[in-house]
Amino acid sequence: MGRKKSPFYHIVIADARAPRDGRFIERIGSYNPMTKPATIDIDRDKAFEWLNNGAQPTDTVNAILRFKGVLYKKHLMRGVKKGALTLEQADEKHTSWVEQKEAKIADRVSQTKKEIIDFHAMVSGVAAPKVSKKVIVEETPAEETNEETPVAE
Repeated sequence: MGRKKSPFYHIVIADARAPRDGRFIERIGSYNPMTKPATIDIDRDKAFEWLNNGAQPTDTVNAILRFKGVLYKKHLMRGVKKGALTLEQADEKHTSWVEQKEAKIADRVSQTKKEIIDFHAMVSGVAAPKVSKKVIVEETPAEETNEETPVAE
């Protein structure tokens, strides 16, 4: 999606035999790499469900799922299935991980907004006050002596 030099992607579930921009089964999110930081909206529950059903994500979508914690949830649920964790422990770990990640993203967004405000202030056209570079030279008068200096003859 998007246009020239302004990409925008939909994250979809599609049959491998379908054309790249063709038919798809379900749209589970979107990805906009032009914002800073990149905007990723994804339905984590649907993505997790499709991964459990055997969906094979592309490399980019795999990185997005890792970033959003879907693959971490899959890892924790595998531990629940094997008996290493209880479902409550896995949910608690996943929730705390997601909260920490969202806090980092929120910090990055606020930092980016501050950078943009600083940049706009810098290029706003308001000149900074000029500092005069006048150099004041103080001359000390040479000591005057009443004695005449002898002149060699």
